[in-house]
Amino acid sequence: MNASSTAFELLLAMDQRCRARAASLPVEQDGEAPWSGISFRLGNGWYVAPMSEVAEVLPEPRMTRIPGTKPWVLGVANLRGRLLPVMNLSGYFGAALSSHRRQRRVLVIDHDDLFTGLLVDEAPGLQHFPRTDLAMVPPENLDEALAPFVRGYFFHEREWAVFSPFALVTATEFLDVAA
Repeated sequence: MNASSTAFELLLAMDQRCRARAASLPVEQDGEAPWSGISFRLGNGWYVAPMSEVAEVLPEPRMTRIPGTKPWVLGVANLRGRLLPVMNLSGYFGAALSSHRRQRRVLVIDHDDLFTGLLVDEAPGLQHFPRTDLAMVPPENLDEALAPFVRGYFFHEREWAVFSPFALVTATEFLDVAA
């Protein structure tokens, strides 16, 4: 390059050098985007909820108990000025929550007119799976009570059941919270 090169010529030369160096890099395959979900644990079972069905994940909030409700209804919390009913998901399925309170998380579900929180034993974060790895055959150890809310399985390092919070919060039994 000489001193009389225009800005356009400099940019063109820079582009050519970048393209030449990038030729040796691996090419990204044009394929389907991976399936992504929020992972969580209930007892010894690991689950993933579709990202589109979980509005946010929170640490266990302070709650006010609601009299006359079933034992798995933990209470109501104030989430930025909005009342969030919090349900013990393990309790709903007849199990106990983990004693490790620091790990517990609330999956916030905001579906149509339903706004609720599902307390789980822990929620370590996002999981990504190839969509082609989604299996529909249920594992042998799936709790029968969970089966109506499971939409498939991924088997990567462990068994992940795809749990649908939307299916749960629209179930008649879940909506019947009065004791």
